[in-house]
Amino acid sequence: MRKISVGVARRVALAAQGFAARKPVRSTRRSVLGVVEKTQLLQLDSVSAVVRAHYAPVFSRIGAYDRSLLDEAAWRHNARRPRRLVEYWAHEAALIPVEDWPLMRWRMTQFENGRWAGVRKVVERNPTLGKDILDVFAEVGACTAGEVERHLELDKPRAKGSWWNLSDTKMICEQLFAAGALSVDKRVSFARHYDLVERVIPPDILARTVSEEDAVRELVLRAATAHGIGTETDLRDYYRLHRRQTEPAIADLVDAGELHPVEVEGWDKPAYLREGTPIPRRVEGAALLCPFDPLIFFRARTERLFDFHYRIEIYTPEPKRVHGYYVFPFLLNGELVGRVDLRAERAAGRLSVPAAFAEPGYDTPGTAHALTEALRDMADWLELDKVVIGPRGNLAPLL
Repeated sequence: MRKISVGVARRVALAAQGFAARKPVRSTRRSVLGVVEKTQLLQLDSVSAVVRAHYAPVFSRIGAYDRSLLDEAAWRHNARRPRRLVEYWAHEAALIPVEDWPLMRWRMTQFENGRWAGVRKVVERNPTLGKDILDVFAEVGACTAGEVERHLELDKPRAKGSWWNLSDTKMICEQLFAAGALSVDKRVSFARHYDLVERVIPPDILARTVSEEDAVRELVLRAATAHGIGTETDLRDYYRLHRRQTEPAIADLVDAGELHPVEVEGWDKPAYLREGTPIPRRVEGAALLCPFDPLIFFRARTERLFDFHYRIEIYTPEPKRVHGYYVFPFLLNGELVGRVDLRAERAAGRLSVPAAFAEPGYDTPGTAHALTEALRDMADWLELDKVVIGPRGNLAPLL
């Protein structure tokens, strides 16, 4: 088995994720979608302390771009510019290439009887609600769960204690989405506008059938493409698969020459190198990584690759937070050298940095200079006039 250093593994991972390439002079729809070709997915999250989670990884890799390019690729469709991305439960809620939708059909089958235990209770007390909701979409087209609720109220008078309530309607809409009966046609102010799946997914893709075994093998291959190198656990986590699925898939891909077993210095599990993944001599440049960036969203892998312990502290009570509420790790020349707590204070026109921390050995003027430029670039992209540095952290005085 080939042996490689963790430094080589790190450069492989960064190249696979798009950090070894030069940033384009001008960002286009093609360059935005080129990021997804590398990452395979973009995680969605409702937190908007700085910018929505799916926008940030694109900025980290190609620099300032028009976010409407990503919106159009995911949530608009016409004959000239067809939909290129679609929402589904991949890592978590995520944007994936629309061509990958059939690879998730086995998961939709698993979710037919309920993704959460609470949904089953809703179905038991509202046995026709799912059909009624589908009838609304068939009649009126794309709309939010709240709009479905109001439409149902027109036909069904609300009685005291009625089960026609937004909570149940939203839960069933989400259940129908998980089961593949609904998809997301568009988002407005980040609210999902669902529609019947046949109106969102192109007919040729909708008609495609893939067995669970073949789909999982392809998803593991996509995870390996996005990782460049990873353990079974890493490959499993990318699409939230199960070990019983990934182990035979990895064995098949090794036999096919798509993956190569390697031993990484300091790792306690074998790793798998994706065939054809480049191994750059160096990775240069700076990037701020949002908490849901695909490079770092599996924290155990982040620690193995970068010796960087990272946890999101959104749900940690403020007095117990170590680094802050919404903390971006700072990537510089192939290393995670620090982290900054960030807020986009749009009304005040400023990017606030309440805290800035350097990793051991990186509390230097060079780190501060590079981070200053990265913060200014982010502020410009978000159309914020000022960058305001707070007092917390060992890097704050240098900033």
